[in-house]
Amino acid sequence: MQVNGEHVTLEAPVSVADYLSAHRYRPELVAVELDGRIVPRDRRADTMLTDGSVMEIVQIVQGG
Repeated sequence: MQVNGEHVTLEAPVSVADYLSAHRYRPELVAVELDGRIVPRDRRADTMLTDGSVMEIVQIVQGG
């Protein structure tokens, strides 16, 4: 699969929520696009990643 433009190999099937947790993303501070569609926070645990998935993770930062 591809994450933020980088090739990633999945060891086993994993949900978006589990991927974020395993890679130390703070789920409340990221937006996730999977295969061209935004994944709502309440659907991340039910949305599974596959070898052909393309995911973009955008971290939300505060600033002024």
